[in-house]
Amino acid sequence: MKAYLIDKVPSGKAKGRWATLERSQLDAGELTLKVLYSSVNYKDALAATGAGKIIRRFPCVGGIDMVGDVIESRDTKFKPGQTVIATSFDLGVSHHGGYAQEARVPAAWAVPLPPGLSAWEAMALGTAGFTAGLAIVRMEANGLTPANGPVVVSGATGGVGSLAINMLCQLGYEVVALTRKVEEETYLKGLGATRIQPAGEIDLDKVRPMEAAQWAGAVDNVGGSVLHWMLATMKQAGTVASIGNAGSVELHSTVFPFILRGVSLLGVDSAYMGFPTRARVWERLAGDLRPTCLEKITKTADFEDLPPVFDEFIAGRVKGRTVVRIGD
Repeated sequence: MKAYLIDKVPSGKAKGRWATLERSQLDAGELTLKVLYSSVNYKDALAATGAGKIIRRFPCVGGIDMVGDVIESRDTKFKPGQTVIATSFDLGVSHHGGYAQEARVPAAWAVPLPPGLSAWEAMALGTAGFTAGLAIVRMEANGLTPANGPVVVSGATGGVGSLAINMLCQLGYEVVALTRKVEEETYLKGLGATRIQPAGEIDLDKVRPMEAAQWAGAVDNVGGSVLHWMLATMKQAGTVASIGNAGSVELHSTVFPFILRGVSLLGVDSAYMGFPTRARVWERLAGDLRPTCLEKITKTADFEDLPPVFDEFIAGRVKGRTVVRIGD
């Protein structure tokens, strides 16, 4: 089978290459799949280009997302011919991922494709959609409702940010898109954003421990000083979902938002979130959280055209989602 394998070159850096694998070379798992689609996340681009230390085992087939038809099953919950979704866990990091025509995965990582959701739509969502959906589910459980006030989303033109904006708008929230790409205002308002907050207008070096309260909720893809600003500008009992670190992994803030305004900071772990939560989020992604914008924000690339896509991600020239057509 054809696969995109990430290996270590003599310099010690990771680098992707095309390879031919036998089924016997696939990793352990109860389910053997014919892969239909995968997707490209920023994490995939970092892994495939060696721009980030993502791969924990060499060689490893890239791709943290996949959807495919079951060829063989050693788990009674799944039958041959059934279509399943597998995202995150160790896929594309230390377990062969979705950039191959076949894959073998543990049954505990698989979710049946929900009724009404196509295989292509599942990958247009992928880890990004699951992350956005999980963030919303966690914020709702913490008491967030549209009546509480506006929600701000950082990293707004990225896959997670774009999907979060659209999902929140569908649920009736007023959503503000925080972005440095102000030229994408038409794109963001097309997703449902009420207005744009230019990140360049905020002096992140001068954010005080407490600023004027603006937001009932926040979805943060950036971390660092942006997350500090969000915490400082939350309303009473506001809720912040931390889902990424595109800007920085460090957070220099104070306890004041937590003890004076009762702000909640929720960590969103989309990689290893287990069941039944994982299945419930996917059910909602096929239901009330199902984006209306998937075709608008998603590009589809053929398997053989994959490598240049990684370079586009690293260069910051990609917005929305990218699906990779693997199978028929």
